[in-house]
Amino acid sequence: METRKIAGALGAEISGIDLRQKLDSSQARAVRQALLDHQVIFLRNQDLTQQQFLDFANAMGTPIEYPFVNGLDGFPQIIEVKKLEDERSNFGGIWHSDTTYLEEPPMGSMLLSREIPPYGGDTLFANQYLAYETLSDTMKRLLDGLQGISTSAKADVSRTREDRIKSDGKKEAPQNYTAEHPIVRTHPETGRKSLYLNVAHTAGIKGMSDQESASLLAFLFEHQVKPEFTCRFVWSPNAIAFWDNRCTMHNPINDYHGFRRVMHRITLKGDRPS
Repeated sequence: METRKIAGALGAEISGIDLRQKLDSSQARAVRQALLDHQVIFLRNQDLTQQQFLDFANAMGTPIEYPFVNGLDGFPQIIEVKKLEDERSNFGGIWHSDTTYLEEPPMGSMLLSREIPPYGGDTLFANQYLAYETLSDTMKRLLDGLQGISTSAKADVSRTREDRIKSDGKKEAPQNYTAEHPIVRTHPETGRKSLYLNVAHTAGIKGMSDQESASLLAFLFEHQVKPEFTCRFVWSPNAIAFWDNRCTMHNPINDYHGFRRVMHRITLKGDRPS
């Protein structure tokens, strides 16, 4: 197994691993450590069955179901993230960490590319350790102890789900989820602090009026995605991206209108942020 960084901030490509074969314990530990070291890892040329993709996910954590969209037949933990030729919005097309509106947001998520457009459709990732560490000491003290209010109903992100809910939505899904989490969380495995809020889901700050929180949130939303905190992944067929939701955000770029893009996604069980 070889690891090659793709940017200064975060991200690494891993080679020398064939996920058509189940990982042994030492391989699984090495891949999991690469995730902790680089926050998002990429594996190309992985032409997997649904079961092989799920086997990889099980080696990395505990797969869970997505609350709004049905999974594939026989594989409820795998959802299809797709944009069709006639659609204009892409699923999750805004900076975010996945489902922070849950009481226990996922530890990580992984995407496997099934169909990609001839150009475009790259995914950006942002390092939230760096976003926190580059703040002034005064700002760090201000943020310490603040709780962000996350909701699944913010308009910008709701629109990115509409096409998939129409075609693949769960009938029993609630209309809205809300949760409160620290704006600065401590990673349970590395012990490092990171910003934990995002423009897609964070609607306010507990104990502050909307007017009081608006300017602080606006500053943080802009700060946490500075170019020097990011990397960009150019997809190829049968590629996997696996990211740590506890310390990264991601943003799929919607620049391929008229073409189909189909990915399979699995999310992995997390814990309550602290």
